[in-house]
Amino acid sequence: MPVWFDMNEKKLLERITVNPKIFGGKPIIRGRRLAVEHVLAMLAAGDSPEGILQGYPWLEREDIQACLVYARRLVGHERIEPLPIETGS
Repeated sequence: MPVWFDMNEKKLLERITVNPKIFGGKPIIRGRRLAVEHVLAMLAAGDSPEGILQGYPWLEREDIQACLVYARRLVGHERIEPLPIETGS
């Protein structure tokens, strides 16, 4: 991975913070009351980044990118066993 990529990711991840008093210490965006998981859920539900930004005027595009980087880093260390596929005979 190029060095600029790591540095850019590091800068983006600085936007993700944890405050034990907000959402029980779940990762949030820049100390605000918006959890990373909520942004990811909106994206998974089909919401566009533009729509999310309209719904949260203080949010920045880089905040959404930070959520995606955070999620990628988490699953990059996770092992998931594939489900067996049953074939009809």
